[in-house]
Amino acid sequence: MPEHERHIVTLSTALIPYGHAGWSIGPLLRYALDVTGAQRPRVCVMATAQGDNPADYLRLLSAFERSGVEASHLSLFPMPSVPDPRELLLGQDLVMVGGGSVANMLAVWRVHGLDAAFREAWQRGVVLAGASAGAICWFVGGTTDSFGPQLRLFSEGLGLLTYSYSPHYDSDELRRPTHQRLVAEGALPPGWGADDGVAMHFVDDQLTEVLADRDGVHAWRVEQAGETRLEPRVLR
Repeated sequence: MPEHERHIVTLSTALIPYGHAGWSIGPLLRYALDVTGAQRPRVCVMATAQGDNPADYLRLLSAFERSGVEASHLSLFPMPSVPDPRELLLGQDLVMVGGGSVANMLAVWRVHGLDAAFREAWQRGVVLAGASAGAICWFVGGTTDSFGPQLRLFSEGLGLLTYSYSPHYDSDELRRPTHQRLVAEGALPPGWGADDGVAMHFVDDQLTEVLADRDGVHAWRVEQAGETRLEPRVLR
């Protein structure tokens, strides 16, 4: 049995505009930081799904530093940015994974052995968080545009949570019917959908709380027989 509670927080909105100067931590990401219980959390950001785009790291790291967080990053292109990625991940309070191509990201992670490293970090109590691709990756799979503009099945997730997951339920008109169809056909296990602005907190393998950064958005339990709407707690 794991020694610690295991936490995964799926996000939709991580950062919010900060005046004209850049970006700041949004309420959903602040919630994930609070889950760590650390006064000054150690946070590692990853933008593998965007090919380690330097602009993504600049945006995330500057936002974290503005919030007084001890921030680092792990890039994998053209080679890992640290001698021992596993050691870096295990030393964090929270790992934040950005969006992009979930299929490409998982392929690169597996080449570098990060699939095993993430499972170990999760079992040790490191909070795993991410948005879009950075949320899908913790599940069995979901819907993705990694292979082109038409949404397709993705079923090569890490499987830390044995459900399916799809983000952007209210902003991408095809996400919802595609996810519903894949679950009804048995191509994906039952799982969850999330509107933009919604976060979901899983402790061990159970959903414990649904949160939102605005009114009028929801999470959805998706089963072969249909959907159930979940009301979030709105963070102000």
